[in-house]
Amino acid sequence: MSSPTAKPAWRALAAHQQQRNHLHLRDLFDQDESRADKFSLSVGDLLLDYSKNLVTDETLSLLMQLARETGVTELRDRMFTGEAINNTEQRAVLHSALRNLNASDFKPDVGSVLDKMERFSASVRDGSWRGSSDHRIHDVVNIGIGGSDLGPMMACEALKPYQQDDIKVHFVSNVDSSQVCETLKLLKPESTLFIIASKTFTTQETLTNAHTARDWFMRQVGDENAIARHFVAVSTNAEKVAEFGIDTDNMFEFWDWVGGRYSLCSAIGLSLAIAIGMPRFRELLAGAEMMDQHFQNAPLEQNMPVILGLLGIWYHNFFDAETHAIAPYDQYLYRFPAYLQQLDMESNGKSTRRNGETIEDYHTGPVIWGEPGTNGQHAFFQLLHQGTCLIPVDFLAAVHSQNQVGDHHRLLLANCIAQSEALMRGKTEAEARAELAAEGLDNETTERLLPHKIFSGNRPSNTILFQKLDPRTLGALIALYEHKVFVQGAIWNINSFDQWGVELGKQLAKTIDAELRGEETDARHDASTRALIKYVKQ
Repeated sequence: MSSPTAKPAWRALAAHQQQRNHLHLRDLFDQDESRADKFSLSVGDLLLDYSKNLVTDETLSLLMQLARETGVTELRDRMFTGEAINNTEQRAVLHSALRNLNASDFKPDVGSVLDKMERFSASVRDGSWRGSSDHRIHDVVNIGIGGSDLGPMMACEALKPYQQDDIKVHFVSNVDSSQVCETLKLLKPESTLFIIASKTFTTQETLTNAHTARDWFMRQVGDENAIARHFVAVSTNAEKVAEFGIDTDNMFEFWDWVGGRYSLCSAIGLSLAIAIGMPRFRELLAGAEMMDQHFQNAPLEQNMPVILGLLGIWYHNFFDAETHAIAPYDQYLYRFPAYLQQLDMESNGKSTRRNGETIEDYHTGPVIWGEPGTNGQHAFFQLLHQGTCLIPVDFLAAVHSQNQVGDHHRLLLANCIAQSEALMRGKTEAEARAELAAEGLDNETTERLLPHKIFSGNRPSNTILFQKLDPRTLGALIALYEHKVFVQGAIWNINSFDQWGVELGKQLAKTIDAELRGEETDARHDASTRALIKYVKQ
């Protein structure tokens, strides 16, 4: 498959979009009282209401046709059976095997690593794992970057109500020394455990932070042998791990068929397992596996990741919506937009098709961004409601709060539901005029304010509700968005599982770092780069 734009369904969708430009979501709801029931779907504890989208039965039929014509189901099946669909690196894509109890049929080491995580996390939690001076561990520091940081950090924040009170988990990722220094100020070496998360154990940012942490530890403890009781690794490079001073018995393996941004369910989740306990970590795996099974087996028309993926295609490629907002009405999910940002933009930020052809006739990955409600309402929602750009939104909310205090949660849910309705309905000129008249304003003031009080509405959103944000629900949400990203990458005919764009800046940084140290290189920089290097050195 080359360009999806050559498919009959793509051409039909383009014509359909032009024909339905005059439709307003208000009218669609007025014309069909069953619209909300028709365009909603439940999977496990998740309810997806996608009725506030600019779609009709015909739209959805054409989108499903596009999925079939672009081979979404065939590529999905190849992924789940372990074929090397990451064709630029010749790797399988089997993050789903991390949470499939039957995965041991062809990946037997998955279960053994999970069991090793269980033994180790339990020993830290119950105090049987002691530091070098026989102190219990009270602080765990995860040192990683990208998927080795964002996933476990997001999940630890999301599942904070399930954490053990006497163990605090910290995350260090930025090579900016401020982060590691501010974290170390909070710690005592005798009761701190560091998890160094790096597949190759050569990642520059991670190893720089790891050595800073090691130096801090050694300055205060002074015993090389103590390293083994305070540092463990999540890696595949036993030689480098041992060289650092970590006992390789305390190295937790993961594999090249697990991409970094898909790795939370692997040993990369060790910090999460320590925080919430391995039984609850396995609940997260079960929730993700439930969504995996749904994605594999549900018909396209009732398939939640497929529906979300196709709706994204509809807006990005046929309405020129360049961004997509994530608005979790749950403070515990405050890092979820950043997590999805990496998942989506690192996966589908590509301009080359799987066969190496340059993409010139359609756009791929949108910009993903967002913040929790209700904070977002007092920040960027103005743009969502009255800006000149169309920006689809995903609203996420729990029906029940982890902290039921007074009226807080009812007000939170009221705001979440109201925002999606306001984006859909808008406010007509007649409604705005009546509202101003009810305020008793004179005609001149009314006419002056009237244009500013009108909301066009007709702005699409999805709402995802769940009973409570628990480990199983979080696992299902993670897998839901993983597979949404997969669907879109399949339609765009790109490889969603490599990330070559990360490499160029790293390569140039090594050269510039050498120059900042005063070393001579044969690099030829542009005038701006030369000037910046000169300024820093001076």
